[in-house]
Amino acid sequence: MHNTFVAREKPLLIYDGRCGFCKIWIDYWKQLTGDRVDYAPSQEVRGQFPQIPAQAFSESVQLVRTDGSVINGARAVFETLGLEKVYERSGVLAWIAERGYRVVARHRDFFYWVTRLTFGTRLEPARFAATQWIFLRALAVVYGIAFLSLATQIKGLIGSHGILPLAQFMDAVAKSLGPSRFYAMPTVFWIDSSDGALMTICVLGVAFSLLLLAGRLERLMLVLLFVLYLSLSLAGQDFLSFQWDALLLEAGFLAIFLGRATVIVWLFRVLVFRLNFMSGFVKLLSGDPTWRSLTALDYHYHTQPLPNFISWYADKLPRAFEHFSTAAVLGIEIGIPFLIFLPRRIRIFGAWCLIGLQILILLTGNFAFFNWLTLALCVFLFDDQALARFAPRRPVLGQLPRVERAFVAVFAGVMFLLGSARILEMFGRAPDALSAVAKIVSPFQIVNSYGLFASMTTTRPEIIVEGSDDGDHWTPYEFRYKPGDLNRAPRWVAPFQPRLDWQMWFAALGNYRQNLWFVGFVAKLLEGSPDVIALIEKNPFPNAPPKYIRAMVYEYSFTNRGEPGWWTRKPLGTYLPPVGMREK
Repeated sequence: MHNTFVAREKPLLIYDGRCGFCKIWIDYWKQLTGDRVDYAPSQEVRGQFPQIPAQAFSESVQLVRTDGSVINGARAVFETLGLEKVYERSGVLAWIAERGYRVVARHRDFFYWVTRLTFGTRLEPARFAATQWIFLRALAVVYGIAFLSLATQIKGLIGSHGILPLAQFMDAVAKSLGPSRFYAMPTVFWIDSSDGALMTICVLGVAFSLLLLAGRLERLMLVLLFVLYLSLSLAGQDFLSFQWDALLLEAGFLAIFLGRATVIVWLFRVLVFRLNFMSGFVKLLSGDPTWRSLTALDYHYHTQPLPNFISWYADKLPRAFEHFSTAAVLGIEIGIPFLIFLPRRIRIFGAWCLIGLQILILLTGNFAFFNWLTLALCVFLFDDQALARFAPRRPVLGQLPRVERAFVAVFAGVMFLLGSARILEMFGRAPDALSAVAKIVSPFQIVNSYGLFASMTTTRPEIIVEGSDDGDHWTPYEFRYKPGDLNRAPRWVAPFQPRLDWQMWFAALGNYRQNLWFVGFVAKLLEGSPDVIALIEKNPFPNAPPKYIRAMVYEYSFTNRGEPGWWTRKPLGTYLPPVGMREK
């Protein structure tokens, strides 16, 4: 047969107009290619191209080039989408693509239903302008809460009259590390570590968060917020060593690069994967029997650091349901994160599973801003198609200059490898080179390890701090949120974090020799430090500090239904024997 070649202004992709699978993907490709390519169903134009056998139209798409030549199959798809160089550079990829195309072409009805299930009937290019806008507003709120929470307690924690005075800590680090201290501990408090500087940083953090919330100078605000919170995190010593502090820094660092390229969105998705997968898998790697026997939630609600009043009711759920819930937690944290990398509808289903878990944790415990920040990160599992109605119209990202594209690609690659190293470190198999790079960037907390409750505590030792003027009669100090008074209901304080109350939970798991900050806390009570006493709800010695302080330890448990009060307790012994100030 004689082949007729007719020059065209634009390539023409011819497809089977009766194929539902074809029409879904052709509509999607039209959005990707714009007016660069023409499209037409074969039923309308096949007579114009006698050089193409009639049977070929039903077997694959046909791309008529501008010079009149025709290609088909996977090669035609790659060239239509402007990916011909990718196809040509790899013979292996081309071979796989062609055979995969033939399988799909022969089973189009099946793949039509797969497409409907996984993507829906209308595909759109993934855009994340609204997604990023929503996340930045949520991040601004979390940052603001974190800084505001610290502003109310920072002087009592690390101020000049606080439990762990920052100035003394900075002097000790300077003497130990010398000039390398600036890299090992990158904080603005090398300039000034006074109480005024601490409060100024907290107030500036709140102010910058409000500016970010209002959408003013977003990138500058993100840089400043990261620098300020990193400074506080390093200066806070034991009181800012929580995983959500590290998570806020990692998320805040990535947020600085938002709006430049879609690959940054994928870095956030990888972060969501790491956060959940590591949190789940570490529970199995720890060998903890309560997770392996699915009994962890039998203990969790009353042994967690700061229960709320809902925790008491959750603790009364049937044991069979709690065992099912434990299995669900492991399944969601370990299995669901893999759905993040699957097609849109499956990914969104996974997102709702992760969101549901975080809401349940949020309702039954006080975990500071951790759950709120995790929920904010889950926004990246959606796209503008799902979220555009919740955000103002945002401009679509344009093409980056070549140099900036190269920088973003390298940056994304390095961050992905460092995140992978954190996962591999759980198994002790991280390559030495990756571990070395991770160690180099570790002072900046931009890629971290995660894994809450790897081992479940099965009892709740609780420290009760008491004061006395004669050594015989002792009166307890009452903390604001940790258990003490048996008749006081557990309080809801999240997303704020009372950091002293949290540290008291950790201290009870060891002894005072392992928690030198606790010794400092007792010393400040004996001195009557107003900043430290402000961290406590009830000071039984308002006129003058006591002569002696001791700490007793009890085992606390929730009451049963029908019993009075919220807690029961039994004595376990002395945590800190009576101590007093040395006579001058």
